[in-house]
Amino acid sequence: MPRRVKSVRVPEELSSLDLSGVIAECEKYLRDLESATLLKQHGDKEAAEALIRARQQDLGRKIGMKVWEARKAFGAAKLSRLEEEE
Repeated sequence: MPRRVKSVRVPEELSSLDLSGVIAECEKYLRDLESATLLKQHGDKEAAEALIRARQQDLGRKIGMKVWEARKAFGAAKLSRLEEEE
């Protein structure tokens, strides 16, 4: 699977967002969905649902952290530019 992104428009605050990291987390999530499907097919529906719930929370937390890090980097860069102007 190619990992190349041709064109993406994001707000300036997210210009330093680690898109490769976000895609990697989504790939991991897809693998877990496949595992949950196999668990469900083998009759372990509760384990499949638990895996999906846990992974969704984990995915949201990890992507949220990447967005927060990008926003933090933007704020630090903006602050340093303001300090240089003064």
